[in-house]
Amino acid sequence: MKEIMTGNEAIARGAYEAGCRVAAAYPGTPSTEILENIANYKEIYSQWSVNEKVAVEVAGGAAISGSRALAAMKHVGLNVASDPLFTLSYTGVNGGLVIVTADDPGLHSSQNEQDNRYYALHAKVPMLEPSDSQECLDYTKLAFELSEEYDTPVLLRTTTRVCHSKSLVTPGVRNDPGVKEYKKDAKKNCMIPAFGKLKHYVVEERLAKLREYSDRSPLNRIEWGNRKIGIITSGISYQHAREVMGDDASYLKIGFSYPLPAKLIKEFADGVDTLYVIEENDPYLETFVKSLGIKCIGKEVFPACDELNPEIIEKALKPEKTRSTYTLDVSIPARPPVLCAGCPHRGIFYALKKFKDIVVTSDIGCYSLCAMPPLDSAHTMICMGAGFSAGIGFDKAFKQAGKNTKVFGCLGDSTFFHSGITGLVDAVYNKSNIAMIVLDNRTTAMTGHQPNPGTGVTLSGEKVPPVDVVQIAKAVGVKDENIKVIDPYNLAETQAVLQKAYESDEPFVIVSKRSCALLKEVQRERANLKCKVVPEKCTKCKMCLRIGCPAISFKNGIISIDQSSCNGCTLCKQVCRFDAIERVGEE
Repeated sequence: MKEIMTGNEAIARGAYEAGCRVAAAYPGTPSTEILENIANYKEIYSQWSVNEKVAVEVAGGAAISGSRALAAMKHVGLNVASDPLFTLSYTGVNGGLVIVTADDPGLHSSQNEQDNRYYALHAKVPMLEPSDSQECLDYTKLAFELSEEYDTPVLLRTTTRVCHSKSLVTPGVRNDPGVKEYKKDAKKNCMIPAFGKLKHYVVEERLAKLREYSDRSPLNRIEWGNRKIGIITSGISYQHAREVMGDDASYLKIGFSYPLPAKLIKEFADGVDTLYVIEENDPYLETFVKSLGIKCIGKEVFPACDELNPEIIEKALKPEKTRSTYTLDVSIPARPPVLCAGCPHRGIFYALKKFKDIVVTSDIGCYSLCAMPPLDSAHTMICMGAGFSAGIGFDKAFKQAGKNTKVFGCLGDSTFFHSGITGLVDAVYNKSNIAMIVLDNRTTAMTGHQPNPGTGVTLSGEKVPPVDVVQIAKAVGVKDENIKVIDPYNLAETQAVLQKAYESDEPFVIVSKRSCALLKEVQRERANLKCKVVPEKCTKCKMCLRIGCPAISFKNGIISIDQSSCNGCTLCKQVCRFDAIERVGEE
């Protein structure tokens, strides 16, 4: 019986059918739903780890012990996990180990557009690239088999369109190979220099065998059509090329994308008149093809930035054809992303903007939107954890230059556990007087409300003791008087604590604690709380618009508040100088 699945759902199903027993991840779009779906299979122990490095180490340990294991993350997460990845390439596995890297061409929800295909090349591990949901399931199962056969971690590389697009899948049954026997073997699993040096030779021998496999792998296949045009492609680009060219071209579909199939590429190139390489982002395939001495057309006609789509490919291959598109009779206004109505982050950044002589180093999360007008507070946003550590760098550099500019570092509660604790320790250890703000909205909001160590709930719903940010700050040496917990809905309190932090010459920690407005329990609790404008008092000064709440609008000369989205946070009421906004409902 066929089912419609997203690529992420199919990867989860593939892990289940392959007999995976342990799975770990840190949530990150477009990979989040892999673990959320794996959690539905009770035969697999699954967990949210505090970061991607830990997730790969958990899965790696499980694999060495003899169980099949999987770790999943978005592309930038593999940067965090690259340390164990490279060494696990040396140690090899016991039970199969699959690491999913979900790339994000087009930066739909990421800070960069890096191409993680190069990780396979640098770590010298095999890589598979599915192009639809059925392949996501099949390739995941095969990845476990290859991992055990060649004693190596295997990268399964997807992209946003493959992760989230839906297509037909034929599910199978679970085939559990059981747990392999574990035997202590320090020369294999303890990478001290003497053992690591020996294992490098093993990795190179394995790579030679994988090159031979790549040329005969069913994942790399030639589809002969019109031989005037030949297309080498992989992943979602294969689907786009097929849609545009159909049987008017021949295709070499690459599914086993590292090591690449040199012999098969040469055979295909010899059989076509003009060769194109179609791929998103970097010229990974194109560079390899050209290294074989084969002429091909690639990035000179297909852009390296953003996603590819059928229209882009058609313009390059069939410039004479005009693609018919739908047009609208109305002009749709631009809708830049904003913090949700009632978002607890709004108050803290509105208050921070009042300081004209500070630097705010922010981080990755919903609060990234504080970089946008009207809040317009953030100065930097690099990666997870850098909200604190980049702030330390600013602080030290300013002092070296004889400047007294105050630095505020901001990150979320999930990010604090991911990689912010080390920045906190560094600030205390190196005596930085940075003010560190933990935006604790009681969830991992940006990726869809996953729990984290501070919420007291695991991925499986088990109740556990929540990790307390305040106690961590105390434990690493922040003085009690320099730790403050605030309610960001209380603007006066927020501004007073920020002023105290501004004046401090020691490490200062502020925990801005208020649950995400979109959590179901919060919406139930605040369903009747609304703010409304008192027309006869409103002077239309537009001060309330400066908080950037999407529930407030100014149209036809009237300030109004959308009652369907307002949750009565009262920030607008607090900034109104004329008492023209009141709250109704009971809390």
